[in-house]
Amino acid sequence: MPRDLSVRLGSLHLPNPLIAASGCFGYGLEYEEVADLASLGGVCVKGLFMTEREGHSPPRIVETPAGMINAIGLQGIGVHRFVQEKLPLLRERGARVFVNVCGTTIDEYVEVTKVLTDAGGVAAIELNISCPNIKEGGIQFGCSLVGTSAVVAAVRKATHLPVIPKLTPNVTDVASFARAAEDAGADAVSLVNTFLAMAIDVETRRPTITNVLGGLSGPAIRPIAVRMVWECAREVKIPIIGMGGITDARDAVEFILAGATAVQIGTANFVDPFVWTKVLAGLEDYLDRHNVERLAELIGAFDPTPPKAVHA
Repeated sequence: MPRDLSVRLGSLHLPNPLIAASGCFGYGLEYEEVADLASLGGVCVKGLFMTEREGHSPPRIVETPAGMINAIGLQGIGVHRFVQEKLPLLRERGARVFVNVCGTTIDEYVEVTKVLTDAGGVAAIELNISCPNIKEGGIQFGCSLVGTSAVVAAVRKATHLPVIPKLTPNVTDVASFARAAEDAGADAVSLVNTFLAMAIDVETRRPTITNVLGGLSGPAIRPIAVRMVWECAREVKIPIIGMGGITDARDAVEFILAGATAVQIGTANFVDPFVWTKVLAGLEDYLDRHNVERLAELIGAFDPTPPKAVHA
């Protein structure tokens, strides 16, 4: 029998829980030859400021065991060029567009959001308050409960679109930040962003990337990200978008069982641009094997009862 992969993310109805993660899928159009944008739950485009941004000089990506470190520096074309050049094409392709909104001040977050709201064709605003790769704005808000609350509240007043702050894992108690976001009016939260990390070239004794520090992503962070999703799911009522090292359907289901309503895939897309159809097929297979009719039944269905002890 056909299985229902659809999920509800607040007011949004998604045909399946798979969302292309910001920064790993360009503006969506770059991947249209290998992925049907309309078939994805959503496409979260690269982070946008009011104006164009160059980002950091290369090298700015380095592979690490079970992951990668990046410090792109939020390079982007700016919100006005996005609205003029990219958004109309995304509309034509039937993509559900999530826009990663950036800012160095609260006013900039608000202004970018207003431009996107007025443009039409945007499904949701993902507030980037967690990028570890820039010194100004962003993570300064995301590492402060007061800052998180202030940004979310200001953007909430500026748009009717769903507001989804993207939380940083580089804090002691991520659940408290999820609560602060919920209390300030967030419709959902997405987590986690990358972990602050570094890599050294032992031959030159210098950093491998120009920014010295970058964000670690990939399978190496998945167990920590799953734990953080579970912690937040126990503290907030709003939906959670989980991410961090998802490479196949089993990984996606793990996040959903922990409490995520939807998931984002990022680094795996660099390894295999065809990952989307494989994960969707894997989700259908999982539901078939476990005789589950609707994927939504699995959200938060994790049983924390410890496994039986194995005696030698």
